[in-house]
Amino acid sequence: MRPILRLFFRLLYHQFAFTYDLVAASVSFNRWKDWVMSVIPFIEGNRILEIGHGPGHLQRVLLARGLAAVAIDESAQMGDLAKRCTDGNANLTRGLAQHLPFPNESFDSIISTFPSDYITDPRTLTEVRRCLSNGGRFIVLPVAWPRNPFLGWLFRVTGESPSEAIEMVKSKFKEPFIKAGFETEVKTLDMQSGILLIVLATNSSR
Repeated sequence: MRPILRLFFRLLYHQFAFTYDLVAASVSFNRWKDWVMSVIPFIEGNRILEIGHGPGHLQRVLLARGLAAVAIDESAQMGDLAKRCTDGNANLTRGLAQHLPFPNESFDSIISTFPSDYITDPRTLTEVRRCLSNGGRFIVLPVAWPRNPFLGWLFRVTGESPSEAIEMVKSKFKEPFIKAGFETEVKTLDMQSGILLIVLATNSSR
């Protein structure tokens, strides 16, 4: 199943990137963009890097707020979508999270919303720490559960309570950040449209 999912996401981010917004809206019951914007209250400072900018919706909002936003994505197709979304105003770079092309301590906050498993790659976390200022914050939105009848059915089938499942996922996402040297907190956002996890990883020591 994992290889199939990897192939699906690779196609979605590259050859079929033009369908990304439609697919995201479908799986989130049209709440995807709202969920992405939920990271904004956690941003600190003015120098912001987004890893995996996708179609550029968050970049458009960050720029409208006057923040010094920069973004990176491996997909050239996503870069084209983000340029159109931001009317060509975004500062976009094509590259990998494991090899960020920025000087040390370049950013006050680094953000990633709904990334794939590269985000917990030790090389990614090392690069993020290098590029964050001392005390800077890495904000990751890794997963969300839509609030709909299917969610309740899923918990009944698996025999888990929502709180048990959420705590298990929180622990899973917290561990790699702690191992990488971040002071890490995982928050649960209980929204009308769903339950979101936000990882807040602070680069408090060198």
